[in-house]
Amino acid sequence: QVQLVESGGGLVQTGGSLRLSCAASGRTLSIYRMAWFRQTPGKEREFVSAINWSGIGTDHTDSVKGRFTISRDNTKNTVYLQMNSLNPEDTAVYYCAAVLRRPVVNTEREYDYWGQGTQVTVSS
Repeated sequence: QVQLVESGGGLVQTGGSLRLSCAASGRTLSIYRMAWFRQTPGKEREFVSAINWSGIGTDHTDSVKGRFTISRDNTKNTVYLQMNSLNPEDTAVYYCAAVLRRPVVNTEREYDYWGQGTQVTVSS
């Protein structure tokens, strides 16, 4: 099993920055890929960004490309999401996810483990 704990969410003004952290524990050596998803009321949980545990290979959804950067520190079993140039459309609960196998696509069903989520609110 893998346990994930997110942190770093908060309130920020438009144009500001936040860095989210996701600390993994348990069978961390078995993790193939970790990802960030986000969800707003009335919408499906959407993919934001992903990184292979090896650090080689990243994906981003188009809406955050150029603004968000995903990285990992395997010595700390932690994945980060640096969020810059935030706008109100980025407001959501952000979830960290992990998968032990190579996912076919970056969708919610492809990931096995989830954190509790951290709220990001961007004010206009």
